[in-house]
Amino acid sequence: MTVRLVDIASVIRSKNAGPGKLTLDIIFISAEWFERVMAAGSVNKTVIARLYGRREDEIDSIIAFPPAWAVKITMPRRIVSGDVGDTDIYGAQQHAPLLELVLEEVQCPAAPSRAEA
Repeated sequence: MTVRLVDIASVIRSKNAGPGKLTLDIIFISAEWFERVMAAGSVNKTVIARLYGRREDEIDSIIAFPPAWAVKITMPRRIVSGDVGDTDIYGAQQHAPLLELVLEEVQCPAAPSRAEA
């Protein structure tokens, strides 16, 4: 099954992590969705590198943080914040490729039964 990231995340954002690094944050709508995406391995260096036109070794880290149902991805900025040619000094508009991400192999939660609803 496939699912769009925008349908299962309450927050998708980007920001600087210092002048030379960019961080992407994904916060899922529930622990269940977080666990399902992590179990499927759908957010990985291969996927992020493809989305951002990078090599896998350019993705510094992908860190899952279960208490917040979140994932943090860090990579170098192509242009240091504020340098000549920088079009996003805060790194706040770099999450856009994640908005189009379709996750493969994620098991969707079962619909609640009438007794649970």
